[in-house]
Amino acid sequence: MKPEISIEFFPPTTAEGADKLHATREKLAALKPAFFSVTYGAGGSTRERTFSTVKEIAAAGHEAAPHLSCVGSSRDSIREILQEYADAGIRRIVALRGDLPSGAGAAGEFRYANELVEFIRAETGGRFHIEVAAYPEWHPQARSPRDDLAAFKRKVDAGADSAITQYFYNLDAYLHFVDAVRKMGVDVPIVPGIMPIGSFSKLARFSDACGAEIPRWMRKTFESYGDDSDAIRAFGLDVVTDLCEKLLAAGAPGLHFYSMNMAGPTTEICRRLGLTT
Repeated sequence: MKPEISIEFFPPTTAEGADKLHATREKLAALKPAFFSVTYGAGGSTRERTFSTVKEIAAAGHEAAPHLSCVGSSRDSIREILQEYADAGIRRIVALRGDLPSGAGAAGEFRYANELVEFIRAETGGRFHIEVAAYPEWHPQARSPRDDLAAFKRKVDAGADSAITQYFYNLDAYLHFVDAVRKMGVDVPIVPGIMPIGSFSKLARFSDACGAEIPRWMRKTFESYGDDSDAIRAFGLDVVTDLCEKLLAAGAPGLHFYSMNMAGPTTEICRRLGLTT
């Protein structure tokens, strides 16, 4: 059976970006992803752009999964957003805690993602398939691995249907995480998040910010290429394709690609994996 893939976008900020994303989406649609997800800015700062992008994806006949973060939000505002998505025919939500915008004050009526999941279920029943986040290398704000595992289980117990992980390059981290939560009685699908590598400097910045580890052997190899962007891209494709092959061989239920609104890297990895039509 062909593994299921899904692909993440972020909402464009300009008309030029919107045109680029439209072209990217059309190319990636050839991969027949189960859904396209769309990110949501800190404190809901991209609410309208996220909704607009989601509606465009749905209007084109694709399954769309908007991210929805709860920190800094009220129950009434979340209820309103859920109704907007239900009216638009959206059937899948990626439920996240999220971050407050820089300089913001109160955290709002929700503190954690499990509270959002519970609220969505209470308000909408089984209307939405709810995805939540998982962190194989632990959430950077978690007090301990044990606390992070417990937080993940609370999200599932609250009603999550499946999970998408933060990206990683350490296969053992994913396998250990899945094994640990299975022992806790968590049985939902846990889909690995995959970050194609186009620029090592950008990857390093992202990874430092979100706590995703770049293994030393990878970092040193990338650094050895200096400014040779072709060598960096080629090595990045090899590394990520190899990781995907091993994940699928180990039983991962699918792959979720963080596309960064680019079609080329995701398409090439899927071609190498034999997932193109």
